[in-house]
Amino acid sequence: MMIGTKKIINSPPDNTPARMTETELVEACRRQDRRAQKELYDRYSRAMYTACYRICGDFDLANDALQEGFLKVFQKLDTFRGDSTVGAWMKVVIVRTALNKLRRQKPTQELPLNYADQEVDWGTTALDIEYLEKAINKLPDGYRAVFVLIEIEGYKHQEVADMLNFSVGTSKSQLFYAKKKLREYLRHYV
Repeated sequence: MMIGTKKIINSPPDNTPARMTETELVEACRRQDRRAQKELYDRYSRAMYTACYRICGDFDLANDALQEGFLKVFQKLDTFRGDSTVGAWMKVVIVRTALNKLRRQKPTQELPLNYADQEVDWGTTALDIEYLEKAINKLPDGYRAVFVLIEIEGYKHQEVADMLNFSVGTSKSQLFYAKKKLREYLRHYV
């Protein structure tokens, strides 16, 4: 005699936030559904933290920017029109928050650069990632923000200009000088 077997599935029901589409999740967050807000945070917090850290260059400041940024996201979610993905919209809100936190920090004093005047051969030198991150973090705030947004996050100059409220020319100039400074910082390493 065979007894019937019951198949147990460990996936959440269809109506839980973990199974919701992005649109359903946004609507649930707009209704102040705390489970949906947690799910939105869980889906995007790691990527958003990475962007914050790359801009701020400091773990604590990046974490503060992330938390403050998510508060703004939940407060402003009614303004999300759906012209882009919610992730792209959130990234703009959180990146702006990180930039504002960075601007409010006391400026740090730059170390004098006494490096050799030889050219850097980018093609044959393998740079240690950790050293490169340290060099990026040494960039002045404006240069670092533009460099990170364009070279690491993949934004276009127009998007960065709109995000930071300056001209495309300023974005291009900031990127040029960021790269120049990085070459100076990394020159002695190679």
